[in-house]
Amino acid sequence: MPKQTDPLHSSFPVPTEEDLASQPGAKDFPFMNTDSNPAHALLDMPVNILIVDDEPKNLTVLESFLDDPSYRLVRAESANQALLALVVEEFALLILDIRMPGMTGFELAQMIKERKKTSLVPIIFLTAYYNDDLHVLEGYDTGAVDYLHKPVNPVILRSKVAVFAEMHRKSRLFDRSNRALLAEVTQRCQVEEQLRELNDTLERRVTERTEAMHEIDERMRLATEATGVGIWQWNVITNQVRWDAQMFRIYGITPMPDGIVQYSDWSGSVLPEDLAEQEQVLQDTVTRCGGSRREYRIQRRDNRECRDIESVETIRVNLQGEAEWVVGTNLDVTERKQLEKAQQDADRRKDEFLALLAHELRNPLAPIRNSLELMKLASGNADQIERARAIIERQVIQMVRLIDDLLDVSRITRDQLELKKERVELALIVQQAIEVCHPHCERAGHELTLALPPEPIFLHADPTRLVQVFGNLLTNACKFTKPGGCICLTAERQGHEVAITVKDTGIGIVPEMLPKVFDLFTQIDSSLERTAGGLGIGLSLAKRLSEMHGGTVTAHSEGQDRGSEFVVRLPIMVEMPKPAPPTLGAPTPTTTRRILVVDDSQDAATTLAMLLDLGNNQTLMAHDGLEAVKQAEAFRPAVILLDIGLPKMNGYDACRAIREQPWGQDIVMIALTGWGKEEDRRKSKEAGFDGHMVKPVDYAALMKLLATLQTAKV
Repeated sequence: MPKQTDPLHSSFPVPTEEDLASQPGAKDFPFMNTDSNPAHALLDMPVNILIVDDEPKNLTVLESFLDDPSYRLVRAESANQALLALVVEEFALLILDIRMPGMTGFELAQMIKERKKTSLVPIIFLTAYYNDDLHVLEGYDTGAVDYLHKPVNPVILRSKVAVFAEMHRKSRLFDRSNRALLAEVTQRCQVEEQLRELNDTLERRVTERTEAMHEIDERMRLATEATGVGIWQWNVITNQVRWDAQMFRIYGITPMPDGIVQYSDWSGSVLPEDLAEQEQVLQDTVTRCGGSRREYRIQRRDNRECRDIESVETIRVNLQGEAEWVVGTNLDVTERKQLEKAQQDADRRKDEFLALLAHELRNPLAPIRNSLELMKLASGNADQIERARAIIERQVIQMVRLIDDLLDVSRITRDQLELKKERVELALIVQQAIEVCHPHCERAGHELTLALPPEPIFLHADPTRLVQVFGNLLTNACKFTKPGGCICLTAERQGHEVAITVKDTGIGIVPEMLPKVFDLFTQIDSSLERTAGGLGIGLSLAKRLSEMHGGTVTAHSEGQDRGSEFVVRLPIMVEMPKPAPPTLGAPTPTTTRRILVVDDSQDAATTLAMLLDLGNNQTLMAHDGLEAVKQAEAFRPAVILLDIGLPKMNGYDACRAIREQPWGQDIVMIALTGWGKEEDRRKSKEAGFDGHMVKPVDYAALMKLLATLQTAKV
């Protein structure tokens, strides 16, 4: 007997009675058995689901996602195992990984679709690698019903699997009912009573089938709403188009009761500049009876909002191989496109910043290198050597400032910058900031004026960071003001706040740049010919540090070449506690120190040892942690300057090893390292260090710390 076809499930063949009889448990479901409920029995039978992945742990995860007594999960760790399982058993659904050794999921899907027995098994692809549009399209071209990316959302996966399992279960019930009904119809001429029973059974089966289809439709509706995917169908023969409810929501159109829409509902929503191309692509898809994926823009009917749409469609052909139906999906991908653009902008800004950083770091390296060569060739010429030394010192200070600014930005971004607040006078902060920018003013011939209130203004603030704020603003004004310009700093008390204004006669700020002037890595002058230099982080640092003090920074400018004005507002300290008595500086020891210098960089160790030798110290060097411990035992130094990142034994362990010895208890040990976070300082203190200094170390600051620590040890 030929197989029957259900017009509402045309993609699922109706098996013959011989097929049904051959299925396991078929004898347990006699159609007219009044002692059992065959519909419920069939519905309660677990459906087979084949899961294929070459990674056993992935299979275990899928089993946990789909743990349900109504499912019978069959594992396959290779394409061959999957093919063998499909030969032996019938499956409602195949969940298939794409990337497998030997045979990919795409190749396996192609083989499955070429076999008559398995050609209609629905396939859901899972992948963590093949995420681009071409691979997604390839997956649908092989006959897949869905294409999910790892990591898989278990809720979405269970929802989709439930739909196909339910469709398989109901289809199985419907097929069996039809076969039983056909058997009874052939016997109706024998007895009228049997005909009546057959009619009753038919009516009951139709009711069950209708309810099942309604349930399937509802599950499908919930699944599409959850994923945001709209489904549409176009009958090429009748030219009728039908949308589901999600499609109407995507396009902002009031839903029609029957779901039927006019062509103008779609074409009138697509932006005119995209319409012609989309119509051509759709027509080509119908002509070649294939599938396609496309993106276009629409304007919603309800609020005229422009949205980006991703459309995927495939063709269903009739018995003559001609296109009969176009079935497709629409997905609003506006947010995804915006994220992609934001990522592209971020990548572009990162590349620009790295190029700028390389440029700014190379700038001081050139004069440093030239000055070193000059010092080699100008031996005996004290004036030239002194000029070269001064150049190197200025450029090193510039490099240190660039690196410090970068580290400060990183700490602020990660909320790791701690303010050390105290009672400070505004005038002292301003004076120190002027000292920072004075060399810039002097070189450019700028006139710097200062106007402060006659009465002292006290702040509860971190003096170092506030000097950094005003120093950045003043330095910025110097850089962007042509030689011979005017820079003015004024302060005015306004209630419980003080407003500090830095005004210049420089290049100004164009209106479109004003909202961005405090953004990180923003350059007002981004032309190739710009002469100001810098990384574009000074203003951002000033803003963030001011806000950490409870204040604000605003920028004002009347336009290009009309100067700029930056106003910092800070809260004034209301209650002024008595200032702590001044502490006397530690006396500088006059005796010769024995100092062990430990650094894996021989150049760094040698130059520091040379500086210490000039200060009437006796030095010895080591270049790894083990050597440091041995030299310390033999040399018995009073001071050890110890790097942290050392070969053979790191600085922390070397410090602990020395402290464990009786002769190492009183040694002054200072960590000299490139790591300067609070966590690094805590680790060095726990290891036994007396002090922690960040490279490059200022020699005067090192001598002051040594004097203080040695006095404390006495």
